[in-house]
Amino acid sequence: MMIAVIALGLTLTAQTQRKTAPTPPAKPAARNEDPQLYRNATFGFRFQIPYGWVDRTKEMQEGNEAGKAEVLLATFERPPQATGDTINSAVVIASESAASYPGLKRAEDYLGPLTELATSKGFKPEGEPYALQVESRQLLRADFTKPLSGKTSSVETSNDKLTMRQCTLVLLAKGQIGSFTFIAGTEDELDDLMDGLHFGPAKSP
Repeated sequence: MMIAVIALGLTLTAQTQRKTAPTPPAKPAARNEDPQLYRNATFGFRFQIPYGWVDRTKEMQEGNEAGKAEVLLATFERPPQATGDTINSAVVIASESAASYPGLKRAEDYLGPLTELATSKGFKPEGEPYALQVESRQLLRADFTKPLSGKTSSVETSNDKLTMRQCTLVLLAKGQIGSFTFIAGTEDELDDLMDGLHFGPAKSP
């Protein structure tokens, strides 16, 4: 199972106009003293969850394949089932065994499967992928966009068009692929979300 499916599938579901009974937010996993702060020792990062966001990590972890892929964090600006006139911003962080992709030696080798999946879901690449330094770590960044209809009634105008922006950062470490996917409606919103990601000093295996 490719971990990018998680992010794309959930965020697309979040744009549908279904009416579903709300479910209580899941308790955040792997939290310390700050319930809004997620820490991960394997990749050596922390992420500051925006206040008031909805945690769906537990629900997403139910689909994990033992020893292959794992959802580390799945959080949304509003419940995925809720309707709205704006893009439902989201952050999905996951890890997957590099052994799932024979021949994968570098983060760049993950771009092919990632781009293929994104385009199959209606996204298109936005510019060329490039290396991005986030404090002590170098990651690979790939951006995608997908136009959506923001109409909430039977009448749609040119102003009802929305663009879903997805930025995925890829990190290869300790035989694992780390995927940091950010979803938002504007570049500024993406930047704000990414500002919540921090890495500590790299540690030896």
